[in-house]
Amino acid sequence: MATRKRARSSRHGQAGRRGDDVRSDLFVSATIAPSGGTRVRLASKVESFYGDSIRETVDGVLASLGVRHATVQIEDQGAVPFVIAARVEAALRRAGAGGRGGDARPERTVVRAGPTARDRLRRSRLYLPGNEPKFMLNAGIHRPDAIILDLEDSVHPNDKDAARLLVRNALRSVDFMGAERMVRINQLPLGLDDLDAIVPEDPDLILIPKTEHADQVRQVHDHIAELRGAGGDGHPVWLMPILESALGVEHAHEIGTAADTVVALTIGLEDYTADLGVPKTLAGTESSYARTRLVNAARAAGVQAIDSVFGDVGDMDGLVAWAERSRALGFEGMGCIHPRQIEPIHRAFAPTAEEIDKAQKIVAAFEEADRKGLGVVSLGTRMVDPPVVKRAQRLIVTARQAGLIPGSTT
Repeated sequence: MATRKRARSSRHGQAGRRGDDVRSDLFVSATIAPSGGTRVRLASKVESFYGDSIRETVDGVLASLGVRHATVQIEDQGAVPFVIAARVEAALRRAGAGGRGGDARPERTVVRAGPTARDRLRRSRLYLPGNEPKFMLNAGIHRPDAIILDLEDSVHPNDKDAARLLVRNALRSVDFMGAERMVRINQLPLGLDDLDAIVPEDPDLILIPKTEHADQVRQVHDHIAELRGAGGDGHPVWLMPILESALGVEHAHEIGTAADTVVALTIGLEDYTADLGVPKTLAGTESSYARTRLVNAARAAGVQAIDSVFGDVGDMDGLVAWAERSRALGFEGMGCIHPRQIEPIHRAFAPTAEEIDKAQKIVAAFEEADRKGLGVVSLGTRMVDPPVVKRAQRLIVTARQAGLIPGSTT
């Protein structure tokens, strides 16, 4: 009778991945019992080298969650410590450990150097599925301007909790080599749970999906402020709303001005074209109104306009053509779904040598006229209007940020 009672009171949870095609991950099966102490059963090709370290990580998570009696079975496929900790924590929480309390965060091994600039270069943003650690580990070597740890569309609904822990740990443990660290949260209200886990890890920017109203932006802004406390730590967490419906596009300006932490607007064309009930095409005619309106609204709001992703990773010519048209419309960057898209996007959004040379001559003429106290700027036989000077100055700033000409990027 006692044995059956203990069996009925045991609780089980699983997390992670298993299979021959899995790498940099592990599968965890955890059983929490009323007695018997803790046991770790490990199957790993690297057990002779790292078995003690893996068990130490597991013991640390058990202690952090206050679990004293459990059996944890692990099938390891080369996972690093922050992944091990996240998967074990997910399995134990699914078994009922910790509730909303307990803190099983691994020791921080990377420190955010400081806030990213409001107007920093955002030509490329590489999406990384939030539940796939193998893509996170070396993402920085591809040199995107930003990485997006995605908790929304790339994560199965049943794995949202596990992905949240993995992304939290990645922010503590992975060096993304200077890329701006972005997290796409889930659609509200689930996204607020994401913020609870993510904001303490100092992400640089939060992407807000399916944004249709300014109130959604304010809700995220206020929740971040509440989590950070009065004054925070001096590091702003920027916001980038994603417009993915006709209604969101129509509200673009009010969304862009909803909070002083909004630094960019972007668009999700798969959802937008689905909302219109039309296919998404390579020419992009069906979304030209929305993209143009977003650029105009972003400029009016004083924030950046960032284009959607290009979905065909095999069509590099199509990618370049799309990116060049995107820049011509006024966008300053776009999303990436594969590292091979990064360099072509950087080239497409970079000012040409001719553009840089012309801009430098315009700015030099303006500065010379200013020194002489002249109200009119001329370049050769042509008069140069103030908006042309302003555009040239912005182009030079962009070129400096991209490392195309020397000088300060501030």
